[in-house]
Amino acid sequence: MPGGSAARERFEPAPGAVLLPGWLDPDARLRLVTACREWARPPAGLHEVRMPTGGVMSVRMVSLGWHWYPYGYARTAEDGTPVKAFPPLLRELARRAVADAYGERVGEIAGAAAYEPDTAIVNHYPHGAKMGLHQDRDERTDAPVVSLSLGDACVFRLGNTETRTRPWTDFELHSGDLLVFGGPARFAYHGVVRTLPGTADPALGLVGRLNITVRESGLER
Repeated sequence: MPGGSAARERFEPAPGAVLLPGWLDPDARLRLVTACREWARPPAGLHEVRMPTGGVMSVRMVSLGWHWYPYGYARTAEDGTPVKAFPPLLRELARRAVADAYGERVGEIAGAAAYEPDTAIVNHYPHGAKMGLHQDRDERTDAPVVSLSLGDACVFRLGNTETRTRPWTDFELHSGDLLVFGGPARFAYHGVVRTLPGTADPALGLVGRLNITVRESGLER
């Protein structure tokens, strides 16, 4: 898989990081795209994200369970309304994802065996969108992050835990792929270098890429 190889097999780009290609079957992908359309509706719907520096992210996002903002979580969304509830559908999918990714090693990964996800971020990448290298550090737990890809493929960059510079590994994420990163890779820098327009399954009726990241916040309600 390194460098965007065409091989579509289980791949572990770093200790604690596991890619399971095609983990979501076509029916599951369609159900999730349909659900994302509902989650994106206002109130507390899809919105642009302005960074503290004044720049606007090229992706738009909607939060579920907890509202993410740079750099923290809140109970209310960008428009001042209560954040949408975290769906049982994503809780079940994420717990199964962690179990499938780690298998018999699940007890060796911090927070994996008793995984209790309670928040998700849905990112929509239109053509030309990308995401710079960053760490997911706003949660109060080191439980794994579950990432589900839908629509256009992308080139994903998984870096190291110390710096945004090399070493890193680039590989493609396709529609239906599952990526889980926990343990030593939980706080690795990561991002999307570019999307690959026109690679989505037309049956999804989706322009661009959707990425659903599910997390355990460690926050008390």
